Amino acid sequence: MHITEVRELDNVELYRELSQQERALMNLRFQKTTRQLTNTNALRDTRRTIARIHTVLKERQIVRDLGLDESSS
Repeated sequence: MHITEVRELDNVELYRELSQQERALMNLRFQKTTRQLTNTNALRDTRRTIARIHTVLKERQIVRDLGLDESSS
């Protein structure tokens, strides 16, 4: 999931996607441990997607805290 796709989601969808990605990361770690993981890049991609979601959520929180949110005007 690219950053442009992440930015298009609203907060509820972001939290839902974050939960799904964290669950997927856990499953990938289990697969790696049991040597069933064939795509080793999937771990990195999932971690980066989680980081992107956290980044967008933090950006939105900062904007909201500073009162720069356009929808509040």
